[in-house]
Amino acid sequence: MKLEAVDFTAPDAKQKFVESLRQTGFGVLKNHPIQQSSVASIYANWQTFFDSEEKHSFLYNKNKQDGFFPQSVSEVAKGFKKKDIKEYFHYYPWGQCPAELKDELSEYYKNTSALAAELLDWIEQESPEEISKHYSMPLCDMIDGSDQTLLRVLHYPPLAGDEEVDAIRAAAHEDINLITILPAANEPGLQVKAKDGTWLDVPCDFGNLIVNIGDMLQEASGHHFPSTTHRVINPEGTDVTKSRISLPLFLHPRPDVKLSERHTAGSYLTERLKELGVI
Repeated sequence: MKLEAVDFTAPDAKQKFVESLRQTGFGVLKNHPIQQSSVASIYANWQTFFDSEEKHSFLYNKNKQDGFFPQSVSEVAKGFKKKDIKEYFHYYPWGQCPAELKDELSEYYKNTSALAAELLDWIEQESPEEISKHYSMPLCDMIDGSDQTLLRVLHYPPLAGDEEVDAIRAAAHEDINLITILPAANEPGLQVKAKDGTWLDVPCDFGNLIVNIGDMLQEASGHHFPSTTHRVINPEGTDVTKSRISLPLFLHPRPDVKLSERHTAGSYLTERLKELGVI
């Protein structure tokens, strides 16, 4: 089995894309509206930021979860004991951000959020009636006016050789949110777990856009759309000297949105963040 990129402009793009999400929890798009030049510029500018001492001036707010998270407080994936080998910056339009980087990041956030709303509409249109009737509202309305959608600028530093045994860049995990939008990173490493337990490499051709289902959409769809386990493996050979920058946008509903009989988006998020040890 292999993940194939779907042409966003093709007449059957919606059907092929949603079927990929249904089967694997992941979909890959090419010829989409997000500008490759914008992504490349963000990667370059944020590499400079992570290489500088300035990052420590933007240390995260524990209550708001915005700002710079150093490797010392990096996440421990659910079921794992070792911290991931990464540092990252949480950007929200209302949160802290270096002034010289904000305009570019804000524009990307706005454009990608608009595309995400369109993709949620695709997912709803392609949901069987017995699934969609349980959505508490149209999927794209769940994110309308939400200030919870998070853009994370991730930096996986070069490997120094003194990393903890068994620690990897991002241990196997599922995302918490509705869907995640991710431009292909500047280095490979992203893998998704297939139904048979094997790991598939996600196509990392620069210009591809990777979309995956999160736990909240799995919850809202009664598991029709699977929140698939994925990871970022460590590089080998000469690639260990290379940084990896990644730019996932995590689409979060407003906290009051009802996902299921058990959960609102707010209650679900709180439960998961406690499991991760970040609150």
